[in-house]
Amino acid sequence: MVHAYILIQTEVGQAAAVAAEIAGIPGVTTAEDVTGPYDVIVRAEADNVDQLGQLVVARVQNVTGITRTLTCPVVNL
Repeated sequence: MVHAYILIQTEVGQAAAVAAEIAGIPGVTTAEDVTGPYDVIVRAEADNVDQLGQLVVARVQNVTGITRTLTCPVVNL
């Protein structure tokens, strides 16, 4: 299982709506609107890196109101 944090910037005033929509996507375990340089932080999981990439590109990045994403895979050192 691969886990990642997805840091999301949104259009002004869209953070809550983006977080709510992303929370319903299969593979997303949490989606919260936050303050700071990013507007929404998402925790996601997938069976492998390819599926994680598909989740981000095909599902998350297609949500209306998103302007930029940064995906940070979790590593176990």
